Amino acid sequence: MEIQKFSLPNGIRLIHHSITGTVSHCGIFINAGSRDEKEHEHGLAHFIEHVIFKGTEKRNVYQVLNRLENVGADLNAYTTKEETCIYATFLNQYYDRTLELISDICFHSTFPQKEIDKEKDVIIDEIKSYQDTPSDQIFDDFEDLLFSGHELGRNILGTPKNVRKFKGGDIRQFILETYHTDQMVICSIGNIDFKRFVHLAHKYFSTVPSNLRSENRKPFRNYSPKQKTENRKIFQTHCIIGAPGYSIENDKRFILAFLNNILGGPVLNSRLSIALREKNGLTYHIESNYIPYSDTGLMSIYFGTDGDLLEKALALVMKELDRVRNVKIGISQLQTAKKQLIGQVSIAQESKQNLMLSMGKSFLMMDKYLTLKEIIRIIESITGDQLLETANEILAPEQLSRLIFKSSNNNQ
Repeated sequence: MEIQKFSLPNGIRLIHHSITGTVSHCGIFINAGSRDEKEHEHGLAHFIEHVIFKGTEKRNVYQVLNRLENVGADLNAYTTKEETCIYATFLNQYYDRTLELISDICFHSTFPQKEIDKEKDVIIDEIKSYQDTPSDQIFDDFEDLLFSGHELGRNILGTPKNVRKFKGGDIRQFILETYHTDQMVICSIGNIDFKRFVHLAHKYFSTVPSNLRSENRKPFRNYSPKQKTENRKIFQTHCIIGAPGYSIENDKRFILAFLNNILGGPVLNSRLSIALREKNGLTYHIESNYIPYSDTGLMSIYFGTDGDLLEKALALVMKELDRVRNVKIGISQLQTAKKQLIGQVSIAQESKQNLMLSMGKSFLMMDKYLTLKEIIRIIESITGDQLLETANEILAPEQLSRLIFKSSNNNQ
């Protein structure tokens, strides 16, 4: 896969992969997220993702929304703890229109106070909806527990109290302090000549003043395992177990991602799914997740179950963790697990939008991207001994933190 690169004078990087077809994908990735907020700004990065579409110097909110939607394109955005992304999927002939609009939104939004006040209610409703879903909220609360006292522990949505205080000046100040041009990537996958893409990007983004990052993020250090149980008026008990994992720049992340897939990846025949659901009927849903950040990571296992079955379910989870730490996977099982992961990665890359989002984030964080062939080669090189070593480094019992939302509803 050929990836073409170019850097604008202000430091914004351009990444392009040419494909045939009638549909293209493009987005701007900014290395700024919720971990870059000061305490009084908690929730601001995500808030900006909402209000950045609410009007620019030359467009009102409806003109922004209609500019791409009226030609059948899809305009979207997301915020994580480390990045913000605005992206679009569109027909090839609308490259010019798309890049111009993304530039207008990112660098010329006016953040009208009327729209800010209106969006506060929308986001507070989003927060309340999230709080009504313990199977979602437990993930945020667990990161708050595990990364206690660090910006990584704060949830992305913020709090109603903070959101109510936000003003246009707060937004502009955060953008000035965190939207650094050398920490931006414009990534494109589509049927366009690279010179034409560079020309359009230069036309709409080269006038953005250079704003280079001068300070690094505060790294997460001094982890200590924590155990916490909360009694809640809910019908199901929820549990999450985990520990810090490898950062996005650590080569061992591939081994941990492979181990995660074996344990509780998005398949029905993962070890945890077989042990808890298929053999014992203890849970409807169980999963494991690995999230790499720029300086650390998070490996976690989540399940929901009946309160009376919690201890049995926990015992089976710990039994599976003991197994991956002490029993080397057989050659045949290892090969099957590799085929499974290679298939999942290959299928995921069939979505060109997913591929564009993956490429953009990879160049943003590491200034490189591994092709499918390179990823397959890495997966195929992983050994049973490496899996054992990684399991013992990350999933040792004394390293694990745990959070339980315990059902206290008498009507279950």
